Amino acid sequence: MSERAAIARSREPVTAGLLKSRLSDLGIAAGDVLLVHCSLSALGWVCGGPVTVIEALLDAVGPEGTVAMPAHSTDLSEPSNWMNPPVPAQWCSAIRATMPAFDPRRTPTRAMGAVAEIFRTWPGAFRSDHPTSSIAAIGPHAAVITSEHPLDDPMGDASPLGKLYALDARIVLAGVGHDRNTSLHLAERRAFGSLQARTRTGSPVAVEGRRQWVEYQEPLACSDDFAALGEAFEAANDVPRSGALRAMRLRELVDFGAGWLPAHRQPDGRPWTASSSAG
Repeated sequence: MSERAAIARSREPVTAGLLKSRLSDLGIAAGDVLLVHCSLSALGWVCGGPVTVIEALLDAVGPEGTVAMPAHSTDLSEPSNWMNPPVPAQWCSAIRATMPAFDPRRTPTRAMGAVAEIFRTWPGAFRSDHPTSSIAAIGPHAAVITSEHPLDDPMGDASPLGKLYALDARIVLAGVGHDRNTSLHLAERRAFGSLQARTRTGSPVAVEGRRQWVEYQEPLACSDDFAALGEAFEAANDVPRSGALRAMRLRELVDFGAGWLPAHRQPDGRPWTASSSAG
């Protein structure tokens, strides 16, 4: 959305004070641990843009609270798997040989939005070292959340998502839907475990200070039904909303999703059909 369109759609300017009031409406308080997914344009015309959003979040939880956001860089992956957009097959070897290695300080996010991109560079921010699925965090729990991110299981119990679950974090969806709710991949891992299909991929990483293309396998993640899962969760639970913001307990959502998913699809992401359920 252009700035002109955001102004036209906004009934009032979105200020830091208004965002803090809406976060308070959701029950967000000092000391909370948050996992935030945000679309800046969906919030309206924000006075100060991403900086205002981040400052409001950090103020809402205070110095004793922690804010985390996905900082994914999915372009640091096996190029033959790329679909949005695909690249010519003859380019793949050159991409593998020359793509710069993942660096938590320098590698930009991809398709995460302006707020997440600014957040990863914020003073005091930590970022996990997974080349495609990193999480950035600020606050007392940031170092723990972002430490030891398994290369071959980026969304499992040992990942930052699993650590946020252990910390009883709250999810804040700011102008986005459950199709962007990364925590549901943890529900997916818990629902299917070793039955979940795996895909071969690779990434450029630093090994003993030198760039290297490393191949690995990771669970095949599927978010096609996350919107439906989120609708089912909200129909069964009281999910507070204020403006374009809503919040929920990560544990409650993940536990619900781990039960919902096996009833609605197979481990490879395909929905159940009469023939597949009969087999």
